[in-house]
Amino acid sequence: MEKIKCFGFDMDYTLAVYKSPEYESLGFDLTVERLVSIGYPQELLGFVYDPTFPTRGLVFDTMYGNLLKVDAYGNILVCVHGFNFLRGPDTRELYPNKFIQRDDTERFYILNTLFNLPGRHLITVLHSPVTGCHLFMSFKSMFQDVRDAVDWVHFKGTLKKKTVENLEKYVVKDAKLPLLLSRMNEVAKVFLATNSDYKYTDKIMTYLFDFPHGPKHGTSHRPWQSYFDLILVDARKPLFFGEGTVLRQVDTTTGRLKIGTYTGPLQHGIVYSGGSSDIVCDLLGAKGKDIVYIGDHIFGDILKSKKRQGWRTFLVIPELAQELHVWTDKSCKCCHISVKSAIGLFHTARKQHIFILGAHNNRLQHCCCKHTGDA
Repeated sequence: MEKIKCFGFDMDYTLAVYKSPEYESLGFDLTVERLVSIGYPQELLGFVYDPTFPTRGLVFDTMYGNLLKVDAYGNILVCVHGFNFLRGPDTRELYPNKFIQRDDTERFYILNTLFNLPGRHLITVLHSPVTGCHLFMSFKSMFQDVRDAVDWVHFKGTLKKKTVENLEKYVVKDAKLPLLLSRMNEVAKVFLATNSDYKYTDKIMTYLFDFPHGPKHGTSHRPWQSYFDLILVDARKPLFFGEGTVLRQVDTTTGRLKIGTYTGPLQHGIVYSGGSSDIVCDLLGAKGKDIVYIGDHIFGDILKSKKRQGWRTFLVIPELAQELHVWTDKSCKCCHISVKSAIGLFHTARKQHIFILGAHNNRLQHCCCKHTGDA
């Protein structure tokens, strides 16, 4: 880590952690409203989000309408249609050898972000016969409608508006965040690269840094922009890690973009829109392994930045702490297996040179087997 010259951060689900299940419930309700507005049955309005069912990393089969849990090689571990868990023989009828081609992206869609959770649960509701939503549509059409509705809610709907209207309800506020970034900035440059627009980013970040003091008690308050050497909004990741888009300066008073491409040197406190990872390297005077980028999206943040630019990566998995907590609450035998599984996950990530944040060692200290030494 002593060789790192720059630390980069995503905002959503990284610096700004959304409260679960409140945030997912809001997204679910707004997505249902959108679907009903385009012709889906009114009965959908009676359903509520169930945070215990959906999880990140599942695969949706657009041919059969099944949610699949598969391993890294494509072997099917669990198959669910609606809320019905299929048994082994039933699964084999649909999938010989209980195996899928994970790279068949036309048919199989990996639900790999936390923003997918409301849509994932809604797909299950639509496919379950017990819900009474009898729709004479292909599973692929339904899935596409749900995806379009989720995207509409995020980019054109009222999700962001309702979020900023009640930030205390939907966003976690951590008093240690200013101190963390301040210490990082003492040893390296720090930048922000988010897909969110400036107005939303400003309101979220202002809330996260809204303390009467600075990084430490007794120091004066600092605006959130002062913690970063470079601020990029509208990044459009993963495109950002390839050809990117035009780099423009943001008028922070109006939120509008200034005319023309920005070609000047890096200016502290200036907010930029668009750009690319190559531009970031040029502005910061860094390259490749000089940079650690921290984000929550394994594809859009982690894999693309690593494969295309050689950046070091740090994957944030907020739900991992809860998973370890569930594991360590089980019986002695299960706990032992689960702790070993968790250790295996960390070792696998280490081999890929991907750091994982989201679980704390003290979660393992409460293990009934006292296996803390294994970790």
